[in-house]
Amino acid sequence: MTVVTRFAPSPTGFLHIGGARTALFNWLFARRHGGEFKLRIEDTDRKRSTQPAIDAIIDGLKWLELECDGEPVFQFSRMERHAEIAHAMVAAGHAYPCYATTEELAEMRAASEAEGKRFQYDGRWRDQPQSAAPAGVRPAIRLKAPETGQTVIDDLVQGRVTVENAELDDMVLLRADGTPTYMLAVVVDDHDMGVTHVIRGDDHLNNAFRQAQVFHAMGWDLPAFAHIPLIHGADGAKLSKRHGALGVDAYRDMGFLPAAIRNYLLRLGWSHGDMEFFTTEEAIRLFDLADVNRAPSRFDMIKLESVNSHYMREADAETLLPENFALVEAEIGRPLSEVERQRMTDGLPSLQSRAKTRIDLKTGSLIYVDGGPKALAPKAAALLQTAEAQSALEAGATALAAIGAAQWDAAAIEAALRDAAEAEGLKLGKLAQPLRAALTGSDASPSLFEVAAILGPVETLARIRKAQAQQAPVPSY
Repeated sequence: MTVVTRFAPSPTGFLHIGGARTALFNWLFARRHGGEFKLRIEDTDRKRSTQPAIDAIIDGLKWLELECDGEPVFQFSRMERHAEIAHAMVAAGHAYPCYATTEELAEMRAASEAEGKRFQYDGRWRDQPQSAAPAGVRPAIRLKAPETGQTVIDDLVQGRVTVENAELDDMVLLRADGTPTYMLAVVVDDHDMGVTHVIRGDDHLNNAFRQAQVFHAMGWDLPAFAHIPLIHGADGAKLSKRHGALGVDAYRDMGFLPAAIRNYLLRLGWSHGDMEFFTTEEAIRLFDLADVNRAPSRFDMIKLESVNSHYMREADAETLLPENFALVEAEIGRPLSEVERQRMTDGLPSLQSRAKTRIDLKTGSLIYVDGGPKALAPKAAALLQTAEAQSALEAGATALAAIGAAQWDAAAIEAALRDAAEAEGLKLGKLAQPLRAALTGSDASPSLFEVAAILGPVETLARIRKAQAQQAPVPSY
């Protein structure tokens, strides 16, 4: 048997973080078993389904590197197939036409509420002959559900769960206007797509009982179900935007790496011993539904940032540099020169070790743009507004100017500045901090000696002279 999983979002909004985790679990399970991971867009709600939402889902999966097998299946386009199955069930005696009016259903509902009971259709058309059908009225089609016994789901996460069939009424499969209900469409699509494992949020667990009855009525093999607990906020409440329940595109824009998002989501409700970080290959090899927790997991933005910091430090230049160049160019409004690109490449190891996100990396990289950041940070500006700072800049500039271009490197720069500080009777920091502010526009940066070495003598001395000329405070970023 070839394992087939599916991710089946409704295109009524962005691909949220909970949906991304569901997609990840389906993708990992399929890849571990050498199977297929398919995408189905459940777009039957025509009023709420939008093309931008469809695009966001597909783009989000692509950014997360969760490649699908085959083209997406669009549920709305399969309505005729869904109706075909509903009529086949009627012909086989597993479903029946229902002519109950809206008013009759409202009366049933009101009676149930008056008795404090959950509404259930009373089955009044279940055993009526066709001759009793009112003329000119299009019926809905309802499942002829079993009235006794139990429906059992052996869930791969939740364990065995059962429901008394008496608690399940004859649900509508096909509305009077000919449109299929969600319960019918999902079952038909899962069968036709060859889905062997339905991995989804546990808010769908109740749906599984009804869907299982449709599978049984059609004589189709029941897929294995795995209902994973939902994600909650750090306070234990249902995850919402205030907890960070944003679209995947928002995390991309905030500078998170797809590998970090995948690793974080993997650990939300699943674990393998004490392992904290997983390569893609390790995640595929180790992922097992038996290790999914039954309790809800909690989303923690601070933890996500920590995980992303790890991936930023571990990422190679090929992963970070192209997008970083693009982000910097967007920030400065022009293409980078080859000299600027080389500076950022040379400075990448130190910059990435300090960056939690791509946005941090972009901001840090601005020190290697010609002229440096457009304005000094407040603390850096304050550092330069004293006579002692101006004196330190002059001493530093004199020492650096004495280094020949051929000898210009971090070691030579450090030695020259240490000698200059000693000659001025200063601690190195008193000399270095004004120079750092002049070169980087900040009071915190990678090693001053490394930055100066990468900038080169011409750019370094030009920035020092510029800082000497700025005697008044300048605007902050």
